[in-house]
Amino acid sequence: MKIDVIGDIHGCYDEFEELTLKLGYDWSTGIPLHPDSRMLSFVGDLTDRGPNSIKVIEIVCRLIKENKALYSPGNHCNKLYRYFLGNKVQITHGLETTVAEFEQLPSDKQKEIKSGFIALYENSPLYQDLDNGKLIVSHAGIREDYIGKNSNSVKTFVLYGDITGQKNPDGTPERRDWAKHYKGKAMIVYGHTPVKDPRRTNKTINIDTGAVFGNNLTAYRYPEDEVISVESTLPYVAEKFRE
Repeated sequence: MKIDVIGDIHGCYDEFEELTLKLGYDWSTGIPLHPDSRMLSFVGDLTDRGPNSIKVIEIVCRLIKENKALYSPGNHCNKLYRYFLGNKVQITHGLETTVAEFEQLPSDKQKEIKSGFIALYENSPLYQDLDNGKLIVSHAGIREDYIGKNSNSVKTFVLYGDITGQKNPDGTPERRDWAKHYKGKAMIVYGHTPVKDPRRTNKTINIDTGAVFGNNLTAYRYPEDEVISVESTLPYVAEKFRE
């Protein structure tokens, strides 16, 4: 099983296309396919903040529909899903950029994107348990004792991380560093918290290298245990990165 896990795209379509080309994927059919049957895996947070969220949704929906990729949602995916269902959500923290794009579409295209994304979300696992349990792809990570489970507490963890319920001075949720205490055998690939460079801790790696904040979009190659990145075209926002 050969997989290329893509970090948080956040609407950075150009960087996504460049990264897949660098990884050897061919776009001649309109979606990225690998000649050696490698498969893309998405760690969630496809949309929001970046310039081309709708285009990213279209490509990922088609890949998943044709069984050519793997996906599990992030917290931004969850919020967009609730927005599309008509639930009351705050159109903030990046969702406003996706909504603005969506509202520019003709009504038939809106229906197509909305129904496609709802189906994508509802048919996707909370996290990806791959290669007989040797590889786990989860948006914000996962504790060892949560692997194989799907309770509400597991859902909260994989979408938001190990949150304490408290807030940081900048208003973001305070999170415990769960990876420091991870002792499991599975390799866990995750994103959610932007880091300047891929962060390896025990048998985990955070590949959200903040493409939407002007740093890099990163992929993790399995089983090669390699990281490959492309530079972002967006302005660099230093305060968004955690040490």
